[in-house]
Amino acid sequence: MTDAVGSIDMPDAQDDEEKKPRKGGKRAKKGPLKRLALFYRQIVAELRKVVWPTRSQLTTYTTVVIIFVVVMIGLVTVIDFGLDEAARLVFG
Repeated sequence: MTDAVGSIDMPDAQDDEEKKPRKGGKRAKKGPLKRLALFYRQIVAELRKVVWPTRSQLTTYTTVVIIFVVVMIGLVTVIDFGLDEAARLVFG
């Protein structure tokens, strides 16, 4: 009987992988200082890609967040006082 197309039973391929020593490539072991330096270089490279908001956008976003937080504080306060009064009526 012939093997099906795409069969996973390929002992020759496994033997080849076992004989070849794996190389680290880009992930080869480096000293801790070199890895730390690479990490910080990558951080700086990513931060350069960021589109930073303008001053007016930042002011607008901050204002929206502060207003949202004040509204949520008010809502939670009203619900809290309402539940407090309901508990006082139920439990005396």
